[in-house]
Amino acid sequence: MKHAIIFLIRAYQLIISPISPGKCRFIPTCSNYTLEAVKKYGSIKGTFLGIKRILKCHPFNPGGYDPVP
Repeated sequence: MKHAIIFLIRAYQLIISPISPGKCRFIPTCSNYTLEAVKKYGSIKGTFLGIKRILKCHPFNPGGYDPVP
């Protein structure tokens, strides 16, 4: 399961991210954050942390440096 999630994130980074108009307001980017979280915590907790991070990405959040805990 972990490898499948990593594959999907990498595919997103290589195919979809370069053509998408928006830019992430966080460092590391949301996809890199989720990738690191999945590698560090496994598929369930890592995906949960990634979803939490993506939900924080909105115009009212200033963004900035937000590393994987």
